[in-house]
Amino acid sequence: MKIVKTVAEVRAQVAEWRKTGMSVGLVPTMGYLHEGHASLIKASVRDNDKTVVSVFVNPMQFGPAEDLESYPRDINRDSLLAGECGADLIFNPEPEEMYHEGFSSFVDMSVLTQELCGLSRPVHFRGVCTVVTKLFNIVKPDRAYFGKKDAQQLAVVRHMVDDLNMDLTIVGCPIIREDDGLAKSSRNTYLNADERKAALVLSKALALGADLIRGGEKSCSAIIAKMKEFIEKEPLARIDYVKIVDCATMQQIDTLDRPALAAMAVYIGKTRLIDNFFTEDL
Repeated sequence: MKIVKTVAEVRAQVAEWRKTGMSVGLVPTMGYLHEGHASLIKASVRDNDKTVVSVFVNPMQFGPAEDLESYPRDINRDSLLAGECGADLIFNPEPEEMYHEGFSSFVDMSVLTQELCGLSRPVHFRGVCTVVTKLFNIVKPDRAYFGKKDAQQLAVVRHMVDDLNMDLTIVGCPIIREDDGLAKSSRNTYLNADERKAALVLSKALALGADLIRGGEKSCSAIIAKMKEFIEKEPLARIDYVKIVDCATMQQIDTLDRPALAAMAVYIGKTRLIDNFFTEDL
């Protein structure tokens, strides 16, 4: 497996594969890979002849007070995990390679980006849409793989691909969790021992919400109230949002009368964690 730093190198390698009719999968990541990323890579290896993993901490999707500088990076570690999972190429560009001097073109979206993470991170999805579009144009994959933990991101990317007639398939993959239920995340490395225990409040609150739905509760406000009440009992937790939204539009709904997403963002100490479930998976 090779690690390349430039757009030209990626395009040259993909062109070689295409000459022999090979299919190509893309797994976009910000690196510091874990078992969740591994599941995406393995899915791509299963579905495609060749797999490209991008490792790029995208500055455009971080706000001014967010953790761009401290975000964990370890390309050697990433290359080992990607190679073990069967990836063929890592694209690890510098910011200057992706955003040259004078860069001024962006991909933006309305509606789907106005709720959930879009409220507290107003620049985030513009950065996501722009970098993902660039990666799609660079690699030209047949399929691209995203985790359902970032459910709003997955919905946004799918909608963008449909709106802009991009010629690829977006594949959503299940959340991978620790044995105790915590969703795998590169940001989990920020948690100290007490915060790590406290972080279980996210998955436990979601389990409570799921049990209420299985029991027949249809009122979103009632479900959200119980979930918030549970989270607020944890002293280290501070809620950013707990919401139930329409899967298609990412807009809040009052009654569970359609496929929905129950999603939350919670600060544990200074670390912002997200988690969710889709009602159709219950």
